[in-house]
Amino acid sequence: MTDLVIRKIRWDFNEAVPFLWQPANPNFGMFCNVFTFIAVPFERYLIKALSQGQARFDESPDIAAEADGFLRQEAQHASAHRKHMTALIAQYPGLERAYEDATRCFDDLIAQHPVEFHAAYVANLEATFTPLFKAILDNRDSLFGGSDPRVASLMAWHFVEEIEHRSSGLILYRHLGPDPWYRVRHVRSTFRHIGEVAAAIARIVDEVVPVEDRVVSAEELMSVALLVDEFKYRGPGGRRRAARRGGPPTLFNAVPTSHLAKMVWRLALSQMPNHNPADQPLPDWADTWMSEYARGTDMTVFAPR
Repeated sequence: MTDLVIRKIRWDFNEAVPFLWQPANPNFGMFCNVFTFIAVPFERYLIKALSQGQARFDESPDIAAEADGFLRQEAQHASAHRKHMTALIAQYPGLERAYEDATRCFDDLIAQHPVEFHAAYVANLEATFTPLFKAILDNRDSLFGGSDPRVASLMAWHFVEEIEHRSSGLILYRHLGPDPWYRVRHVRSTFRHIGEVAAAIARIVDEVVPVEDRVVSAEELMSVALLVDEFKYRGPGGRRRAARRGGPPTLFNAVPTSHLAKMVWRLALSQMPNHNPADQPLPDWADTWMSEYARGTDMTVFAPR
């Protein structure tokens, strides 16, 4: 079982927080903004859906403790990202529709499926976070460098805690439904659904936020071609293709190809029936973050560096 720490950090966001909080890499900044608008309704969904299995979690003290720590951490994430989201909505009121539409999508999902499906959905999605966030934190200098420390610190905290509770979703799923193939059978529907939510949010962002304030297109960024495009601009002829493309660099432009390839491979492995998140390689910086938190450092401005 995992030993989770519930960290209550006093995040403070207001209208002074820019939408373009990472001007050095607008695509990465946009990715994190869309992540905020996904995180709030997703964490709400996760808590509401998995709470349906509480009586079965309570059959085992260890499982009950895992569920409690996991859901409490996720509640903290929702609360923090809501502050960031609210600050962005205050500047662009039309973004409220992105949150409302995403919430409705997750509520519909709850109404349509049993708790076993939701546990599989959560386990599938959570399994991707460790390889994704490891690649981000291992390349924190190039991705976060020159950004607003408030938003960067929020993202770093969330990424670290997702790595910390990387096994929780699968532990709870296996308690509710020990068949590993049931989870695998729902991999496609999981990522189709979350992809539709992300695409809907991205369309609204592009409609509401003026291009001069966002620089890049959220809809283009969140397309299914995201990782394909990252590799398209590498290798022989990659620089010429990138030059013809023009505009800001791609999201993972500064990430070494070897890191990106390992991330994609681990993402694929994360959906295998016998995947064990506990065996995943972790970013060293996650331990640095936790050590600084334990020392009493102000984590609201402890940006990755």
